[in-house]
Amino acid sequence: MENGSVKIAVAVAAGGLVCNFLLAGAKIAAGFLTGLLSVSADGFNNLSDCGSCAVALVALRLSGKPADREHPYGHQRTEYIASLCIACLILALSATLLKDSVESFFLGVRAAQDLWVYIVLAVSVAAKLLLFFLYRRAAIRADSDSLKAASLDSACDCLATLVAAAGAFVTQKTGFPADGVAGILLSLFIALQGVKLLKEATSSLLGKAPDPALVAAVKALVRAREGVLGLHDLRVYSYGKSHIFATVHIEMDAKLSSVKAHETLDSVEREAKARLGVELTAHLDPVALDDAEMFRLEREVKEAAEKIYPGLDVHDFRLIRGETETCVFEVGVPYACPLGDDEVREALLRAVADRLPKETVISVERE
Repeated sequence: MENGSVKIAVAVAAGGLVCNFLLAGAKIAAGFLTGLLSVSADGFNNLSDCGSCAVALVALRLSGKPADREHPYGHQRTEYIASLCIACLILALSATLLKDSVESFFLGVRAAQDLWVYIVLAVSVAAKLLLFFLYRRAAIRADSDSLKAASLDSACDCLATLVAAAGAFVTQKTGFPADGVAGILLSLFIALQGVKLLKEATSSLLGKAPDPALVAAVKALVRAREGVLGLHDLRVYSYGKSHIFATVHIEMDAKLSSVKAHETLDSVEREAKARLGVELTAHLDPVALDDAEMFRLEREVKEAAEKIYPGLDVHDFRLIRGETETCVFEVGVPYACPLGDDEVREALLRAVADRLPKETVISVERE
């Protein structure tokens, strides 16, 4: 994050904290004075938003800290933890609101008819809409997950307040416990948003799959380099939005000098950093282009692998000749393949046992 963007994001989060605190006080007081549970619940929703803003403030401060000895890749993953905390707050709120709303529906409420309650709710909707746009803009500029979560929460709050107003109006005019019905619908809707946010936060913390567009861009960059015959074992992982790392095996002619091959790999790494913001580490896999026996054997192994399970990717195939001949290769196995790693290895050895050297080393990896 740039310092200017972080300062703006911090200012917006601080403003949201104050705004939510004022809205929470007004709604809780209004609900208490009129006996409308949905209005009080909406106030407690705003009170929980104060916690969300506080968490976002802490996350923005921590994620902007530079790397140190204990955290050499920075602190940007703090954003994921902040989003997780906000999701838990939302889920806790929805559970409490659901319980109270069910009780309200069955027990009923005596609601006073006061116009000022709707004025408070209208001001709340306007304030939350303003916060939604401010949060969203600041989140885009600072690339902040916690502010994105806060903007989603603000949008949900607008709908929540409208539902609360509708329930209060019907209850006041007819005596039907619509206030409780509104609270139940509201709690379920809030819970759904909390589950979505929780899923996104935990997925980021666990290490979700990289953006397919970024993976495709890295592959295209590598393949476009002169002298590159192919690539495999591309792995992309991150420590936050601006700390993306990758490793890749690049196939090149074995007759190239080590100096020339190193120059090519080095230039690929620099270009990946400059164009894509990816800190790439490239590993050289030399390919003996004039070894007809190796290519024939590799083709036979690939055909056998395809029969065992479509999509098995045989690569980094080498024949090492010395006192004894050794064959070494890797097999990429799709995550959907039901066979275990040992089963894949044993099936391949059985299929081409009569053609492979006695010394054969097969590495199996999921991709």
